Amino acid sequence: MRAIGLDLSGSSKRESGLCLIHGLNVETFTLYSDEEILDKIISFNARVVAVDAPLTLPKGRKSLEDKSGPHLRECDRELLRRKIRFFPLTLGPMRKLTARGIRLKRVLEEKGFEVIEVYPGGAQDIWKFPRKGKDLDGLRKSLKNVGLKGEFGKMGHDELDAVTAALVGIIYLIGECEEYGDRSEGTIIMPKGGSLEALKRYFQNHFPDKGSQFLDPLSGEPRTQEGV
Repeated sequence: MRAIGLDLSGSSKRESGLCLIHGLNVETFTLYSDEEILDKIISFNARVVAVDAPLTLPKGRKSLEDKSGPHLRECDRELLRRKIRFFPLTLGPMRKLTARGIRLKRVLEEKGFEVIEVYPGGAQDIWKFPRKGKDLDGLRKSLKNVGLKGEFGKMGHDELDAVTAALVGIIYLIGECEEYGDRSEGTIIMPKGGSLEALKRYFQNHFPDKGSQFLDPLSGEPRTQEGV
């Protein structure tokens, strides 16, 4: 089972983090342009692409420039009800991120990919992982302790959020998630209670630890992975 996580930036001048989870194996990349991101995603035959960016507009809002339209979707209101911190999609730089996310989602869906909106910071709150701005090393350790294999010590904050996004993609595929919001407007996929334990059991049952053996994400052939 393959899942891709994308921690998207609002501008091609700033790096975006991308992660592929294949079995227990983690590959991460820092990318910039839409073309780089799309080419990398298309090169991996993943079942789902989990994107950390707003992918829809609030119902009743015609465009991001529509100042009279609503600022929050039902999924955003659910985050508020659960006291999960986030930035509204109409706030300053979030406008560019939202426009970019909607554009990439459209292209990926046209190419046959299933694309879901996720929120790594919120998922980390639910799983009791520290957010990247609070304890980057703690986030690295928390992600590694799920049972994954990868060079976590070399990953920056964008890549770590991309790993979290990909994990939410996995729990989506195995049915251990909640869907916040209204599907007619757009939803956010979030972990449900007990999903972290279910995720660990899934990895343990389906991908027994084979030490340092690492599978190439394209060929599926074993290769040596250092630093896991």
